[in-house]
Amino acid sequence: MSQTQDVSGASAIYRGEVMHQRLRPMRHRLQYRLFTLLLDLDELPDLDRRLRWFSIGRFNLFSFRPSDHGDGQAPDVATLRAQMDAHLARAGLPTGGPMRLLTMPRLLGYAFNPLSVWFCHAPDGDLQAIIYEVNNTFGQRHSYLAEVAPEQRQARTVQQRCDKQLYVSPFLGMDLHYRFRIDPPREQLSLGISVHDNADGAPVLNARHDARRVPLTDRGLLSLLVAYPLLTLKVIVGIHWEALRLWIKGARLHDRGQPPQPPLTIVRPAQPVPTDLP
Repeated sequence: MSQTQDVSGASAIYRGEVMHQRLRPMRHRLQYRLFTLLLDLDELPDLDRRLRWFSIGRFNLFSFRPSDHGDGQAPDVATLRAQMDAHLARAGLPTGGPMRLLTMPRLLGYAFNPLSVWFCHAPDGDLQAIIYEVNNTFGQRHSYLAEVAPEQRQARTVQQRCDKQLYVSPFLGMDLHYRFRIDPPREQLSLGISVHDNADGAPVLNARHDARRVPLTDRGLLSLLVAYPLLTLKVIVGIHWEALRLWIKGARLHDRGQPPQPPLTIVRPAQPVPTDLP
């Protein structure tokens, strides 16, 4: 059994901070507090029964709606799980292992997740793939299924790379690629993303989320209301506020094209990713 079967085997709250730093053509930095939930799909029915302030598919202080993920049409958790298994099968990977989603829940019925991360484990427990589920503010979604290199499946840190496929920011073009550096959820979580120009390989933007694990209990959920009031609403407001600041600074706008089809990109392990993330 691999080391992925320790504290990462249970659903949990992750409390921390996120940092975004644009490096060119102008420098711009923001940092704010953020919480996410790590949800094991197999544990969701029990969480729905056990927790007073968290529900599946129903209004509550905190809730999880399956149709917020995948193809956007899953009526229940079983259908969403089947969609994720279909992605793995399309990539030639085994299905049936633990499936854990790092995301922001709905808070008072509202959520917007720029990025949700699926940790897809093989039946033996090893982390075999990570799915980066990206949403933009125009209602479009694209997922990048990145297979974990065999030598990294039991490692503390996973490094991956993929070409950008979905228009996300009006101030970023499409001729870019992402470099990911992740310490998967255990007692601590670290997610680093670096956006690079394909022309010269130079970094354009860095983002990083660091957090610590807290048990997923009613008390823990209520504490989030005090520490992170109206967070999910603040995320979407903050995106537009920072866009306005960049526009005032003179950032150039890029046209939005059609989302790629199919809405899934499969990425195979390649050469080691340069370790230049913040």
